[in-house]
Amino acid sequence: MAGAKNHDYHILPPSIWPLFGSMSALVMAFGAIMWMHPDAMPAGGGWVFLLGMAGLLFTFYSWWANVIAEAHAGDHTPVVQLHLRYGMILFIASEVMFFVGWFWAFFDFSLFPSALAPIEGMFPSKGIEVMNAFELPLLNTLILLCSGTTVTWAHHALIHGDRDGLKKGLWCTILLGLLFSSIQAYEYAHAPFPFGGSPYSSGFYMATGFHGFHVIVGTIFLIVNLVRVYKGHFTPRQHFGFEAAAWYWHFVDVVWLFLFVAIYVWGGWGAPIHAG
Repeated sequence: MAGAKNHDYHILPPSIWPLFGSMSALVMAFGAIMWMHPDAMPAGGGWVFLLGMAGLLFTFYSWWANVIAEAHAGDHTPVVQLHLRYGMILFIASEVMFFVGWFWAFFDFSLFPSALAPIEGMFPSKGIEVMNAFELPLLNTLILLCSGTTVTWAHHALIHGDRDGLKKGLWCTILLGLLFSSIQAYEYAHAPFPFGGSPYSSGFYMATGFHGFHVIVGTIFLIVNLVRVYKGHFTPRQHFGFEAAAWYWHFVDVVWLFLFVAIYVWGGWGAPIHAG
């Protein structure tokens, strides 16, 4: 019969969200430009930015809600689930390259320090006191490693049909993620060097700050999964949403290990340590 489906793929119906999300991103970009250049642009850039961000967040919510509805409707066949996994792998790979850029910049600063001010051939720059890598940074490393264990616990509980273990594992992972973010915020508030002024401080805040943003995104990802678990979503055979969150969280863990070794330990080696 014409129009009959004789394959395992999911043909998506027309959707407004790609266009709506693109326009929201455009509005947000214009608002950011207006906000950052108040002398050359009309007033109200901050409100335009927030309007665009609200539209983008609404797009995220609505689009992913459609994806969840498609999963419950049976559209996520094994073939579709496989391709969703491919998509998540490619997304994580793009995020890896994003952090490669920050590592590249940091190693370039440190291995080839310029003779020009403010570096003067030294890295970290003269006068900078670094954080003790074996205090709060080490504590946060242990917290993230523990969170990787708890999210694995939750994953195994889900595979074996243990809903109680799934909830406990997710709760533990979310709380550890919130604890990590709180400690990093405290660390930033008491940092002995400002954001700008030297390649060390700029590289430090950009690399660790973007990682901190990824931890917040991952925590929100896990919270959404926890809500879905309480609603009865996910089965041992179909749980890509949870699997994607777990993969993302493990990626965040691994990146932090490299950041801890490269920036906190190696990057501050031989520099005076802040006594605060």
